[in-house]
Amino acid sequence: MSPIELNKRQEDILIIVKENGPITGEQIAERLHLTRSTLRPDLAILTMAGFLDARPRVGYFYSGKKTGQAVTDSMMKMKVKDFQSIPVVVNENMTVYDAICQMFLEDVGTLFVVDKNAYLTGVLSRKDLLRTSLGQQDLNKIPVHIIMTRMPNITYCFKNDSLIHAAKKLIDKQIDALPIVKEHTDGYEVIGRLTKTNITGAFLSLAENHDL
Repeated sequence: MSPIELNKRQEDILIIVKENGPITGEQIAERLHLTRSTLRPDLAILTMAGFLDARPRVGYFYSGKKTGQAVTDSMMKMKVKDFQSIPVVVNENMTVYDAICQMFLEDVGTLFVVDKNAYLTGVLSRKDLLRTSLGQQDLNKIPVHIIMTRMPNITYCFKNDSLIHAAKKLIDKQIDALPIVKEHTDGYEVIGRLTKTNITGAFLSLAENHDL
């Protein structure tokens, strides 16, 4: 990972924290004659990059860590289970029409399809449903298992997986969501979902957790 190039204000912040830490964000802002909100992005970048450490109600410390290693350490500690959301699951015999309604009602881009044992058998995306609805077929008569992506062609993850590895799966496969599964002897139970929105929220939380 290449080192981050700091701007003048970020270098000034580091000098202040080195000489005066622990110091709050408000105190840093006062010394630079700026508002706290103006400094927030710079403080977030410096903290996420590992130059600064922060403790709630105490202040910022100079950490002295190497930038690349600090970023890697922070990201690799993040787990799927800490940022997952509730999955939207449908039965494989549901009609395409009902699946479209379900997707809109739940406001999601992906449905996970399960069999009578509640084990994952397929995934339905917006593209799958749109492609089918463009034809002249009766959507009330087509079960979703006809058009879904089936196992073993489904990309999934486990709750204890590294978030960064799960994010890489989303990018590499160019998909919007991953089912989070629990493995059983005869199948996979869907216990959550991980989306690009979850990933974005996770990395934003790195900054928000250090907002003193």
